[in-house]
Amino acid sequence: MTFISILLALLIEQLKPLRADNPIYTQIQTLANKIEASFNAGKVKHGRLGWWIVIASLTLPTALIYWLCLRLNPIAALLWNVLIVYLTLGFRRYSHYFTSIQLALSSGDEDTARRYLAEWTHLDTTGMDVSEISRLAVERSLIATHRNVFGVFFWFLMPVGPACAVMYRAAEYLSRAWNEPEHMKNEEFGIYAAKVFYWIDWVPARLTAVAFAVVGNFEDAVYSWRNYADRWSDELVGIILSAGGGALGVRLGEPEEKAMVLQADATAVDVDSLELESQPGAEASPRALQSAVGLVWRALLLWMLLLLLLSFAVWI
Repeated sequence: MTFISILLALLIEQLKPLRADNPIYTQIQTLANKIEASFNAGKVKHGRLGWWIVIASLTLPTALIYWLCLRLNPIAALLWNVLIVYLTLGFRRYSHYFTSIQLALSSGDEDTARRYLAEWTHLDTTGMDVSEISRLAVERSLIATHRNVFGVFFWFLMPVGPACAVMYRAAEYLSRAWNEPEHMKNEEFGIYAAKVFYWIDWVPARLTAVAFAVVGNFEDAVYSWRNYADRWSDELVGIILSAGGGALGVRLGEPEEKAMVLQADATAVDVDSLELESQPGAEASPRALQSAVGLVWRALLLWMLLLLLLSFAVWI
């Protein structure tokens, strides 16, 4: 049932992608904002309480409906699974940005590529060259694919899969919504959401990195993962991007500069005097975007193949 649910949801999403501003997501965002406004008193314990209220209000009804569907009819449970996977997956939710950037760079229209990248990442892209635009687009696509597809796959395989998939996507959203906005960066309220998502995503992030290594340049992916992942400020992002960049043969991120600053702060030495080994791989280019598409699709097929084999093993 798990394999069929994911396969049907993927097929439906290819035909009818779910918009990022759909009513269901909007209601969840509204709920998170209301909980933050009501519970944020500047302490970590308030963020912990708010996090559990949001997660429980979303996962418990999902689990209850799944249980009722199982009691009613297996087909009803299958349909519920397909609906939840469709709502939690996001394989094509942001692909229009990536495709638009790729087409703009292919035609030499850098201004249009910068505009789409700014809309997607909410970063100031003024003055970015082709290499930087390509690098940021590849980075965002790899992270988005992990958090919207592969992370959901992993948690959907757990007992009460639909509720676990909802939990993962909600936890991922809260880790961003309660930490990344300018007015929340220095707040203790979002600390718990960030910490708990780190542990929720600990295994899925590493499985995604393994998948990238298997379907890409395995040797470079493993080498980059072992030697460069810890240079990112976000460990999980570092694992995915270092392995993904190694698999593609492209340098991603700016971990060296961040590592220099951290080492300088720790040892009180001049940053300019530090020299770190550069990552293997070439500078990002428009061709890297096409390579990233191929890497993601191969990783997806690998996940589906493993899931199919697991389903056969269970049936036998």
